[in-house]
Amino acid sequence: MGLTESLCYYNTLFINQCSYIGVFVLMTLESMIAPIPSELVMPFAGFLIFTGQFDVLPVMVASSLGSIVGSLLSYGMGMLGKPVVLRYGRYLLLNPHHLEWTEQFFHRHGGKTIFISRFIPVVRHLISIPAGLARMPLIPFILYTFVGATMWNGFLTYLGVRLKENWRVIQQYTHILDYFVVAGLLGAGVYLVWKIKHARKPA
Repeated sequence: MGLTESLCYYNTLFINQCSYIGVFVLMTLESMIAPIPSELVMPFAGFLIFTGQFDVLPVMVASSLGSIVGSLLSYGMGMLGKPVVLRYGRYLLLNPHHLEWTEQFFHRHGGKTIFISRFIPVVRHLISIPAGLARMPLIPFILYTFVGATMWNGFLTYLGVRLKENWRVIQQYTHILDYFVVAGLLGAGVYLVWKIKHARKPA
């Protein structure tokens, strides 16, 4: 059994045993630097909504709260300073190169990256640390986190409901899904820039 299959098995087992609390705990870890992809958590929750074992509202509340709590923990870790992050992050398999890239991404684009990063692989696990290092104001941080995380979690949950018994298909194509989302965001960004430049041209 590979790493992805093992994570999928234990995630589903944990959710089955702990119900909504399991969703909350796993999404808390997912929003930190623990290697627990949301693509292996939320589609299964969607499948349980389809079977009638879960309800939509508690799933979304549990997942969004988990995302916020996990992000706040990472934010707090960032406030302690980069040496502390690097020293203790290794126990959660933190990749220093990924952290450095995420820091650069945050400093280039500012606070809005907290929202955007929820749709970008790797970055979504780490983005709260640079926010803490930069002492980003807490209220905007929580707001961006809530909106971005809820949209992403809801999207994955919807896929789980639609795919029903075949929800595991998502784990086979998780990287392709990420690429499509990133491509869509880039396309929307390019279109927005084009519209702004076009609107500024004199008639």
